[in-house]
Amino acid sequence: GVARPAADPLPDGASFTAASYGNAAGTRSYRLYVPANRRDGQPLPLVVMLHGCTQSPDDFAAGTRMNRLAEEHGCLIVYPEQPSSANAQRCWNWFNPVDQRRGDGEPSLIAGITRQVMSDHAVDADRVFAAGLSAGGAAAVIMGAAYPDLYAAIGVHSGLPQGVAHDIPSAFAAMRQGGGAVGRPFAQPVPTIVFHGDRDGTVHPRNGDDVIAQSKASAAGLRTTVEHGRVPDGHGYTRSLHMDASGHALCEQWTIQGAGHAWAGGSPAGSYTDPRGPDASREMLRFFLDNPRRRSSAS
Repeated sequence: GVARPAADPLPDGASFTAASYGNAAGTRSYRLYVPANRRDGQPLPLVVMLHGCTQSPDDFAAGTRMNRLAEEHGCLIVYPEQPSSANAQRCWNWFNPVDQRRGDGEPSLIAGITRQVMSDHAVDADRVFAAGLSAGGAAAVIMGAAYPDLYAAIGVHSGLPQGVAHDIPSAFAAMRQGGGAVGRPFAQPVPTIVFHGDRDGTVHPRNGDDVIAQSKASAAGLRTTVEHGRVPDGHGYTRSLHMDASGHALCEQWTIQGAGHAWAGGSPAGSYTDPRGPDASREMLRFFLDNPRRRSSAS
């Protein structure tokens, strides 16, 4: 493989440890980042990071630099691992019906890992989020749809909507052309932030539009504003905000001009990264921390 720069050393008092979780659907290993920046017993936000095909937790952590941001904001980050025994390319099996629904297959394993971390550590249950790249982005959409009681918001980088495929051939068709059957809106709106390069040759950028359409379909009366920007010496982008009556952005979509299938603003220490920005990790974490679970006034 290509020699890559080393990932950041751990700050004093932080830990990045390995563990695993199992249920009837199987077993998955995971890596958990616990920041030095924490106060005893103070519940922390938790972000579940789902890697892309051929990637590993360590590679994904290095490429997204999410642990460094977690240190800045005081968050826990967990990276479930998809082994080659479950998928030859280490992709989450987002296209299998059994892996698209609550209480079954890989969603039950990812939710189980999430709950295990919540029982092992002081986690703020209103600030638990899921994000991913590519197949991991598609899996994050599934988690948001299947477990709205667990995840307050989701982040989807170069991913696909839920239910557009049911096997490998339909998965490749959805990746190639997008615009699939987005006929299944979520039962409730899930705050969603999407990043997609407009030159993505692996997952058609139309899929990013479809993820947004799916997550906001059950919300009425959203208005959209579009901003344009450019990273210094980097990519231009458009940022669309889909806001409710109070001006709160339920969905946010970043379309990155000239970018391919890679994590925007990522580090060359990990695979599938594009350092020419914008900083998807930082923007996702901002969006997440702005979107704790909204309790109904009755509770």
